[in-house]
Amino acid sequence: MPVPAPSSHTAAAPAAVPAVPAAVPCPRRSAEAARIAGLPRIDEPREVAPADARELSKVFFRRLRELTEGTPEYQYVRNTLIEMNASLVQYAVRRFRSRGDGGDMEDIVQVGTIGLIKAIDRFDPARENEFSTLAMPYITGEIKRHFRDTSWAVRVPRRLQELRIDIAKAKEELTVTLDRSPTVADLAARLCLSDEEVIEGLVAANGHTSGSLDAPHAEHGEASTEGHTLADVMGEEEPAMELVEDIQTLAPLLEELSDRERRMLQMRFGEELTQAQIGAALGISQMQVSRLLTRLLAHLRTSMLEDPADPAAPAHPAEPATGQA
Repeated sequence: MPVPAPSSHTAAAPAAVPAVPAAVPCPRRSAEAARIAGLPRIDEPREVAPADARELSKVFFRRLRELTEGTPEYQYVRNTLIEMNASLVQYAVRRFRSRGDGGDMEDIVQVGTIGLIKAIDRFDPARENEFSTLAMPYITGEIKRHFRDTSWAVRVPRRLQELRIDIAKAKEELTVTLDRSPTVADLAARLCLSDEEVIEGLVAANGHTSGSLDAPHAEHGEASTEGHTLADVMGEEEPAMELVEDIQTLAPLLEELSDRERRMLQMRFGEELTQAQIGAALGISQMQVSRLLTRLLAHLRTSMLEDPADPAAPAHPAEPATGQA
């Protein structure tokens, strides 16, 4: 099959040529590799017109399958195919422009190029199919995989990521079929899953996107109020947090008490015994129990409110004798 003549763009001076990948050999070595491979040398593969690129690719693919992998000739043919078909990546990236900013688009092009390279390595010219029919699924597949792995606000297992997509499709189809929003049972029956698995997928879907607590808040669909953020209207102070601090402060103070004092506090506040029951268990009167508890609680309360490093902090009060009235 005759090789079509390169377009006028091929011979034109490289005014604004995209950066050539590091894997492409230098011009002198490329010319030598092209001569040995028996193929025309293409100085600027990215500037080849799409129609010419399709015809040239057929010739280059046939030659690529005849060459030994790793040789300079093989690298020249493979790299030329990558650059000649780079327009397929740019075409595939267009549909994803709304999903990334300017910086992300460069990453998407790089990811799409990986798909292009995989397609080149797997393409079999003997089947006489158009290369683009194989390349486009590879390119878009790599880009979709990139978004699936990097666009989630909270990292969830891939199984749940794929389940979220299946649930979204089933929900859309069932809404049309049932003329109402499908229930968990409807989704489970459609996807042949249990209700628990569907619920797990629905919960995991909440991790796909996230919102900032500092974002302006709008109530009931109205315009956002300036200076009024989401953090101002959601959440509240957790009372148990203060309890945790009190427990951490109280623990070392309890260790300083005697065994009988700790036993007395345990019976009063842990077992909820009366003062008379505590006195009977310890062999003292109810009045002594009352005085001891009052003194102990006052000491603990004062110690918790004082600075631990304060040298003027009062010492633990001495426990009165058992027979003291």
